[in-house]
Amino acid sequence: MKRLTVSTRPRWQERFEEFGFSFHSMDGLYWNEGVCYEFSAQEIDHIEEVTSTLNDMCTEAVDHVIGKHLLPEIGIPDAFGEFIRKSWERDDRSLYGRFDLSYDGRDEPKLLEYNADTPTSLFESSIAQWIWIEEMFPRNDQFNSIHEKLLDAFSQVRGDLPLSTPLYFSCVKDHEEDFVTVEYMRDVAIQAGLDARHIFIEDIGYSADTETFYDLGNDEIAFMFKLYPWEWIMADEFGGHVLRETIRMYEPPWKMVLSNKGILPFLWEMFEGHPNLLPSFFEAAKCGDSYVKKPFFSREGANITYYRGDRRVENTEGSYGAEGFIYQKAHPLPCFDGNFAVIGSWVINGLAAGIGIREDTSPITKNTSTFVPHYFTP
Repeated sequence: MKRLTVSTRPRWQERFEEFGFSFHSMDGLYWNEGVCYEFSAQEIDHIEEVTSTLNDMCTEAVDHVIGKHLLPEIGIPDAFGEFIRKSWERDDRSLYGRFDLSYDGRDEPKLLEYNADTPTSLFESSIAQWIWIEEMFPRNDQFNSIHEKLLDAFSQVRGDLPLSTPLYFSCVKDHEEDFVTVEYMRDVAIQAGLDARHIFIEDIGYSADTETFYDLGNDEIAFMFKLYPWEWIMADEFGGHVLRETIRMYEPPWKMVLSNKGILPFLWEMFEGHPNLLPSFFEAAKCGDSYVKKPFFSREGANITYYRGDRRVENTEGSYGAEGFIYQKAHPLPCFDGNFAVIGSWVINGLAAGIGIREDTSPITKNTSTFVPHYFTP
């Protein structure tokens, strides 16, 4: 695994915009043109193997948490317990998730967290970096079958839905990155033969008389892909209406367990000493001198605190934490030329599907991190 400086493509911004990648330069710099990561085929094979193993372990952990009625311990209200249990027992389909791994090409990849509900950087990982490799390193390869596996997933979703039933795709208004991601997913669904329609979260209506959700044309919304976190739904004024189960969502309710950082101590309890896990607990004292404090529901690096002994090394602001925290033994990200790199390893339809790499100048990866493409050599 090496970080390389490479040439920049002429008019690369315009090239991306032709494909709908409109937020390539948000916050001044997001897509980091001119650098990339090079892997060996053996390193990629190992990441793929580890991702599959972690996915299997997470499946066992969900069964453990639900079966042992441990949801309250990770901040999930009792009202949603039965809702989650039924979703798990139905084996509701999961489309995607992203493991965040610390890996330097030498030591074992370590799981930092699982973005299992609304993971970002999907479009960049699937489409943008594939365009880049075709134009920059066409003789090399990339760990990236995300698009193909998404197409397979939506083909199976088509079989799950009643005939001629639309699948809605939703996100909040005025968030370009979310909108592009949702529109990409919708486009894949259309390619798979689905009647895929867009609606913003703010435009979804609800009828107490029929206990049904509606779009702006008063058509029923019975199935929906949402780029909107489950914990936000739990907190919303109308969120409780989903408990009546007149709407089926992707990601399904049982993914609330895996998108919660509270799953990390349970994984460690079940698979203590596993080479791809970090010691994680509900009490800081068990971590030793160097650890990271993480809220159950934190996103984009918010409200993360990095401790060495009693000294706070790094801290980020945010609105999370009231729900509770976990404590994970510190495992610093590998640093290349002053850039801390985290590997996002994608699971699509239950299968390892590719990686995307984000960098930050801080040991904590935040929403201002940049995306860096990769390739691997035979």
